[in-house]
Amino acid sequence: MHLLPSALESDRIPLKNWTEATMFTLLGFTDDFELQVYLFLLFLAIYIFTLVGNFGLVILVMVDSRLHNPMYYFLSVLSVLDACYSTVVTPKMLVNFLAEDKSISFGGCAAQMLLFVTLGTTECFLLAAMAYDRYVAIYNPLLYVVHMSPRVYVPLITASYVAGVLHGTLHTVATFSLSFCASNEIKHVFCDIPALLAISCSDTHINQLLLFYFVGSIEIVTILIVLISYFFILLAILRMRSAEGRRKVFSTCGAHLTGVSIYHGTILFIYMRPSSSYSLNHDMIVSIFYTIVIPMLNPIIYSLRNKDVKEAMKKMLEKLCFMHNVEI
Repeated sequence: MHLLPSALESDRIPLKNWTEATMFTLLGFTDDFELQVYLFLLFLAIYIFTLVGNFGLVILVMVDSRLHNPMYYFLSVLSVLDACYSTVVTPKMLVNFLAEDKSISFGGCAAQMLLFVTLGTTECFLLAAMAYDRYVAIYNPLLYVVHMSPRVYVPLITASYVAGVLHGTLHTVATFSLSFCASNEIKHVFCDIPALLAISCSDTHINQLLLFYFVGSIEIVTILIVLISYFFILLAILRMRSAEGRRKVFSTCGAHLTGVSIYHGTILFIYMRPSSSYSLNHDMIVSIFYTIVIPMLNPIIYSLRNKDVKEAMKKMLEKLCFMHNVEI
Protein backbone atom coordinates (compact mmCIF):
# COMPACT_ATOMS: atom_id res chain seq x y z
CA MET A 1 0.00 0.00 0.00
CA HIS A 2 1.10 3.55 -0.81
CA LEU A 3 2.20 4.64 2.68
CA LEU A 4 4.44 7.66 3.08
CA PRO A 5 7.16 7.96 5.70
CA SER A 6 5.12 10.61 7.52
CA ALA A 7 2.32 8.12 8.02
CA LEU A 8 4.60 5.71 9.82
CA GLU A 9 6.18 8.07 12.32
CA SER A 10 5.17 7.27 15.86
CA ASP A 11 6.43 10.49 17.39
CA ARG A 12 4.69 13.54 15.99
CA ILE A 13 5.95 17.10 16.30
CA PRO A 14 3.92 18.93 18.98
CA LEU A 15 1.51 21.25 17.17
CA LYS A 16 1.80 24.00 19.76
CA ASN A 17 5.46 24.57 18.83
CA TRP A 18 4.67 25.38 15.23
CA THR A 19 2.62 27.89 13.23
CA GLU A 20 0.02 26.37 10.94
CA ALA A 21 0.84 26.91 7.24
CA THR A 22 -1.46 29.29 5.36
CA MET A 23 0.62 29.32 2.16
CA PHE A 24 2.45 26.58 0.28
CA THR A 25 5.45 26.75 -2.03
CA LEU A 26 5.49 24.55 -5.12
CA LEU A 27 9.16 23.65 -5.57
CA GLY A 28 8.73 22.19 -9.06
CA PHE A 29 11.40 20.43 -11.11
CA THR A 30 14.52 22.53 -10.65
CA ASP A 31 16.04 25.79 -9.40
CA ASP A 32 18.03 26.27 -12.63
CA PHE A 33 16.43 29.34 -14.26
CA GLU A 34 17.73 28.56 -17.76
CA LEU A 35 16.24 25.08 -17.60
CA GLN A 36 12.99 26.54 -16.28
CA VAL A 37 12.77 28.80 -19.36
CA TYR A 38 13.13 25.77 -21.65
CA LEU A 39 10.51 23.89 -19.61
CA PHE A 40 8.21 26.92 -19.82
CA LEU A 41 8.43 26.93 -23.63
CA LEU A 42 7.93 23.16 -23.82
CA PHE A 43 4.87 23.04 -21.59
CA LEU A 44 3.41 26.20 -23.13
CA ALA A 45 3.55 24.49 -26.53
CA ILE A 46 1.96 21.34 -25.06
CA TYR A 47 -0.80 23.38 -23.40
CA ILE A 48 -1.62 25.32 -26.59
CA PHE A 49 -1.69 22.08 -28.57
CA THR A 50 -3.96 20.53 -25.90
CA LEU A 51 -6.48 23.37 -26.07
CA VAL A 52 -6.45 23.56 -29.88
CA GLY A 53 -6.68 19.78 -30.29
CA ASN A 54 -9.45 19.19 -27.76
CA PHE A 55 -11.63 22.18 -28.52
CA GLY A 56 -11.01 21.64 -32.24
CA LEU A 57 -12.42 18.13 -31.87
CA VAL A 58 -15.47 19.49 -30.02
CA ILE A 59 -16.12 22.03 -32.78
CA LEU A 60 -15.70 19.30 -35.40
CA VAL A 61 -18.35 17.15 -33.72
CA MET A 62 -20.70 20.13 -33.43
CA VAL A 63 -20.51 21.26 -37.07
CA ASP A 64 -20.41 17.89 -38.88
CA SER A 65 -23.77 16.10 -38.91
CA ARG A 66 -22.09 12.73 -39.59
CA LEU A 67 -20.59 12.90 -36.10
CA HIS A 68 -23.91 13.51 -34.36
CA ASN A 69 -24.16 10.22 -32.50
CA PRO A 70 -23.48 9.13 -28.90
CA MET A 71 -19.94 7.88 -29.62
CA TYR A 72 -18.81 11.36 -30.64
CA TYR A 73 -20.82 13.05 -27.92
CA PHE A 74 -18.81 11.01 -25.41
CA LEU A 75 -15.64 12.00 -27.27
CA SER A 76 -16.65 15.68 -27.07
CA VAL A 77 -17.20 15.43 -23.33
CA LEU A 78 -13.81 13.72 -22.96
CA SER A 79 -12.17 16.52 -24.96
CA VAL A 80 -13.68 19.25 -22.77
CA LEU A 81 -12.69 17.25 -19.69
CA ASP A 82 -9.09 16.93 -20.89
CA ALA A 83 -8.85 20.65 -21.69
CA CYS A 84 -10.12 21.52 -18.19
CA TYR A 85 -7.92 18.84 -16.58
CA SER A 86 -4.81 20.36 -18.13
CA THR A 87 -5.95 23.89 -17.29
CA VAL A 88 -6.19 23.06 -13.57
CA VAL A 89 -2.44 22.35 -13.48
CA THR A 90 -0.63 23.94 -16.42
CA PRO A 91 -1.19 27.75 -16.10
CA LYS A 92 0.05 27.86 -12.50
CA MET A 93 3.01 25.66 -13.42
CA LEU A 94 3.91 27.95 -16.33
CA VAL A 95 3.80 31.02 -14.08
CA ASN A 96 6.02 29.31 -11.51
CA PHE A 97 8.65 28.50 -14.12
CA LEU A 98 9.37 32.22 -14.57
CA ALA A 99 8.33 33.66 -11.19
CA GLU A 100 10.50 34.01 -8.10
CA ASP A 101 7.47 33.64 -5.85
CA LYS A 102 6.18 30.08 -6.36
CA SER A 103 3.64 30.21 -3.55
CA ILE A 104 0.02 29.10 -3.66
CA SER A 105 -2.57 29.93 -1.02
CA PHE A 106 -4.13 27.32 1.25
CA GLY A 107 -7.50 27.84 -0.47
CA GLY A 108 -5.94 27.85 -3.93
CA CYS A 109 -4.17 24.58 -3.21
CA ALA A 110 -7.40 23.02 -1.93
CA ALA A 111 -9.30 24.21 -5.01
CA GLN A 112 -6.62 22.81 -7.32
CA MET A 113 -6.74 19.43 -5.59
CA LEU A 114 -10.56 19.34 -5.65
CA LEU A 115 -10.70 20.07 -9.39
CA PHE A 116 -7.79 17.78 -10.20
CA VAL A 117 -9.23 14.74 -8.36
CA THR A 118 -12.78 15.48 -9.58
CA LEU A 119 -11.79 15.67 -13.24
CA GLY A 120 -9.41 12.70 -12.99
CA THR A 121 -12.09 10.49 -11.42
CA THR A 122 -14.69 11.68 -13.92
CA GLU A 123 -12.38 10.66 -16.76
CA CYS A 124 -12.04 7.14 -15.29
CA PHE A 125 -15.82 6.66 -15.30
CA LEU A 126 -16.24 8.37 -18.67
CA LEU A 127 -13.71 6.03 -20.30
CA ALA A 128 -15.67 3.10 -18.85
CA ALA A 129 -18.93 4.55 -20.23
CA MET A 130 -17.27 4.93 -23.64
CA ALA A 131 -16.31 1.23 -23.55
CA TYR A 132 -19.95 0.32 -22.83
CA ASP A 133 -21.03 2.60 -25.69
CA ARG A 134 -18.67 0.74 -28.07
CA TYR A 135 -20.11 -2.59 -26.88
CA VAL A 136 -23.68 -1.45 -27.63
CA ALA A 137 -22.68 -0.08 -31.05
CA ILE A 138 -20.82 -3.22 -32.15
CA TYR A 139 -22.86 -5.96 -30.49
CA ASN A 140 -26.19 -4.72 -31.87
CA PRO A 141 -25.55 -1.91 -34.38
CA LEU A 142 -29.11 -1.85 -35.76
CA LEU A 143 -30.52 -0.90 -32.35
CA TYR A 144 -27.59 1.32 -31.30
CA VAL A 145 -29.50 4.61 -31.55
CA VAL A 146 -32.38 3.13 -29.54
CA HIS A 147 -30.25 1.54 -26.81
CA MET A 148 -27.89 4.52 -26.54
CA SER A 149 -30.47 7.30 -26.62
CA PRO A 150 -30.11 10.59 -24.67
CA ARG A 151 -31.99 8.89 -21.82
CA VAL A 152 -29.02 6.53 -21.51
CA TYR A 153 -25.87 8.50 -22.40
CA VAL A 154 -26.83 11.72 -20.57
CA PRO A 155 -27.25 9.92 -17.20
CA LEU A 156 -23.96 8.04 -17.82
CA ILE A 157 -22.11 11.32 -18.36
CA THR A 158 -23.87 12.96 -15.41
CA ALA A 159 -23.10 10.02 -13.11
CA SER A 160 -19.42 10.22 -14.11
CA TYR A 161 -19.27 13.86 -13.00
CA VAL A 162 -21.20 13.19 -9.78
CA ALA A 163 -18.79 10.37 -8.86
CA GLY A 164 -15.89 12.69 -9.63
CA VAL A 165 -17.23 15.49 -7.42
CA LEU A 166 -17.88 13.11 -4.50
CA HIS A 167 -14.43 11.53 -4.75
CA GLY A 168 -12.69 14.88 -5.13
CA THR A 169 -14.56 16.35 -2.16
CA LEU A 170 -13.70 13.35 0.02
CA HIS A 171 -9.94 13.57 -0.53
CA THR A 172 -9.80 17.37 -0.43
CA VAL A 173 -11.64 17.56 2.90
CA ALA A 174 -9.59 14.68 4.34
CA THR A 175 -6.26 16.17 3.20
CA PHE A 176 -6.90 19.76 4.26
CA SER A 177 -8.20 18.68 7.65
CA LEU A 178 -4.59 17.75 8.44
CA SER A 179 -2.05 20.09 10.00
CA PHE A 180 0.84 21.43 7.92
CA CYS A 181 3.09 22.88 10.57
CA ALA A 182 6.54 21.41 9.88
CA SER A 183 6.96 22.51 6.27
CA ASN A 184 5.02 24.38 3.60
CA GLU A 185 7.26 23.33 0.69
CA ILE A 186 5.56 20.91 -1.71
CA LYS A 187 8.01 19.00 -3.90
CA HIS A 188 5.71 19.05 -6.88
CA VAL A 189 4.36 21.36 -9.59
CA PHE A 190 0.78 21.16 -8.28
CA CYS A 191 -1.10 20.18 -5.12
CA ASP A 192 -1.21 16.40 -5.48
CA ILE A 193 -2.40 14.28 -2.57
CA PRO A 194 0.76 12.21 -1.85
CA ALA A 195 2.96 15.32 -2.00
CA LEU A 196 0.81 17.08 0.61
CA LEU A 197 0.59 14.03 2.86
CA ALA A 198 4.40 13.89 2.81
CA ILE A 199 4.71 17.33 4.47
CA SER A 200 1.89 16.97 7.00
CA CYS A 201 2.77 16.79 10.69
CA SER A 202 -0.49 14.96 11.45
CA ASP A 203 -1.07 11.22 11.42
CA THR A 204 -1.89 10.49 7.75
CA HIS A 205 -2.68 6.79 8.17
CA ILE A 206 -6.42 7.28 7.58
CA ASN A 207 -5.72 9.42 4.53
CA GLN A 208 -3.47 6.71 3.13
CA LEU A 209 -6.21 4.13 3.62
CA LEU A 210 -8.81 6.38 1.97
CA LEU A 211 -6.48 6.96 -0.96
CA PHE A 212 -5.66 3.28 -1.38
CA TYR A 213 -9.17 1.87 -1.02
CA PHE A 214 -11.13 4.52 -2.90
CA VAL A 215 -8.69 4.86 -5.79
CA GLY A 216 -8.33 1.08 -5.85
CA SER A 217 -12.10 0.55 -5.91
CA ILE A 218 -12.60 3.09 -8.70
CA GLU A 219 -9.80 1.52 -10.73
CA ILE A 220 -11.18 -2.01 -10.25
CA VAL A 221 -14.77 -1.03 -11.15
CA THR A 222 -13.92 1.06 -14.21
CA ILE A 223 -11.29 -1.36 -15.57
CA LEU A 224 -13.69 -4.28 -15.09
CA ILE A 225 -16.38 -2.43 -17.08
CA VAL A 226 -13.86 -1.85 -19.87
CA LEU A 227 -12.66 -5.48 -19.85
CA ILE A 228 -16.18 -6.95 -19.81
CA SER A 229 -17.31 -4.61 -22.59
CA TYR A 230 -14.33 -5.57 -24.74
CA PHE A 231 -14.85 -9.26 -24.05
CA PHE A 232 -18.30 -9.02 -25.65
CA ILE A 233 -16.91 -6.81 -28.41
CA LEU A 234 -14.33 -9.52 -29.18
CA LEU A 235 -17.12 -12.12 -29.40
CA ALA A 236 -18.98 -9.85 -31.83
CA ILE A 237 -15.83 -9.36 -33.94
CA LEU A 238 -15.27 -13.13 -34.18
CA ARG A 239 -18.78 -13.51 -35.63
CA MET A 240 -18.19 -10.85 -38.30
CA ARG A 241 -17.76 -12.10 -41.86
CA SER A 242 -16.68 -8.78 -43.36
CA ALA A 243 -12.95 -8.05 -43.22
CA GLU A 244 -13.71 -4.33 -43.69
CA GLY A 245 -16.11 -4.41 -40.73
CA ARG A 246 -13.50 -6.05 -38.51
CA ARG A 247 -10.90 -3.50 -39.60
CA LYS A 248 -13.19 -0.59 -38.77
CA VAL A 249 -14.03 -2.05 -35.34
CA PHE A 250 -10.37 -2.68 -34.51
CA SER A 251 -9.48 0.86 -35.56
CA THR A 252 -12.18 2.50 -33.41
CA CYS A 253 -11.76 0.25 -30.38
CA GLY A 254 -7.97 0.26 -30.65
CA ALA A 255 -7.93 4.03 -30.16
CA HIS A 256 -10.09 3.78 -27.05
CA LEU A 257 -8.07 0.90 -25.59
CA THR A 258 -4.85 2.85 -26.15
CA GLY A 259 -6.24 5.86 -24.27
CA VAL A 260 -7.57 3.70 -21.44
CA SER A 261 -4.32 1.74 -21.04
CA ILE A 262 -2.11 4.84 -20.88
CA TYR A 263 -4.39 6.69 -18.47
CA HIS A 264 -5.06 3.85 -16.03
CA GLY A 265 -1.48 2.65 -16.19
CA THR A 266 -0.12 5.96 -14.92
CA ILE A 267 -2.77 6.22 -12.17
CA LEU A 268 -1.97 2.72 -10.93
CA PHE A 269 1.74 3.59 -10.93
CA ILE A 270 1.17 6.68 -8.79
CA TYR A 271 -1.39 5.55 -6.24
CA MET A 272 -1.29 1.75 -6.01
CA ARG A 273 2.37 0.93 -5.33
CA PRO A 274 4.16 -0.34 -2.21
CA SER A 275 5.58 2.41 -0.02
CA SER A 276 9.10 1.06 -0.54
CA SER A 277 8.99 2.16 -4.20
CA TYR A 278 7.64 5.65 -3.46
CA SER A 279 9.61 8.60 -4.88
CA LEU A 280 8.35 12.17 -5.08
CA ASN A 281 10.68 12.97 -7.98
CA HIS A 282 9.57 10.02 -10.10
CA ASP A 283 5.91 10.45 -9.18
CA MET A 284 6.01 14.13 -10.12
CA ILE A 285 7.17 13.24 -13.63
CA VAL A 286 4.55 10.51 -14.02
CA SER A 287 1.74 12.73 -12.70
CA ILE A 288 2.79 15.42 -15.19
CA PHE A 289 2.41 12.80 -17.90
CA TYR A 290 -1.22 11.94 -17.11
CA THR A 291 -2.35 15.47 -16.24
CA ILE A 292 -0.64 17.38 -19.07
CA VAL A 293 0.70 15.02 -21.74
CA ILE A 294 -2.23 12.57 -22.00
CA PRO A 295 -4.81 15.39 -22.52
CA MET A 296 -2.64 16.50 -25.46
CA LEU A 297 -2.39 12.95 -26.86
CA ASN A 298 -6.09 12.04 -26.64
CA PRO A 299 -7.23 14.13 -29.65
CA ILE A 300 -4.44 12.51 -31.69
CA ILE A 301 -5.29 9.00 -30.48
CA TYR A 302 -9.01 9.37 -31.17
CA SER A 303 -8.78 11.27 -34.47
CA LEU A 304 -5.89 9.73 -36.41
CA ARG A 305 -7.36 6.21 -36.13
CA ASN A 306 -10.94 7.26 -36.84
CA LYS A 307 -12.00 7.47 -40.49
CA ASP A 308 -15.11 9.57 -39.80
CA VAL A 309 -13.16 12.16 -37.80
CA LYS A 310 -10.43 12.37 -40.46
CA GLU A 311 -13.03 12.86 -43.22
CA ALA A 312 -14.83 15.52 -41.17
CA MET A 313 -11.51 17.27 -40.52
CA LYS A 314 -10.64 17.17 -44.22
CA LYS A 315 -14.05 18.58 -45.13
CA MET A 316 -13.69 21.43 -42.61
CA LEU A 317 -10.19 22.30 -43.85
CA GLU A 318 -11.41 22.35 -47.46
CA LYS A 319 -14.27 24.64 -46.46
CA LEU A 320 -11.92 26.99 -44.59
CA CYS A 321 -9.51 27.09 -47.56
CA PHE A 322 -12.41 27.83 -49.95
CA MET A 323 -13.66 30.68 -47.73
CA HIS A 324 -10.15 32.08 -47.52
CA ASN A 325 -9.72 32.00 -51.32
CA VAL A 326 -13.09 33.69 -51.81
CA GLU A 327 -12.11 36.51 -49.46
CA ILE A 328 -8.83 37.00 -51.34
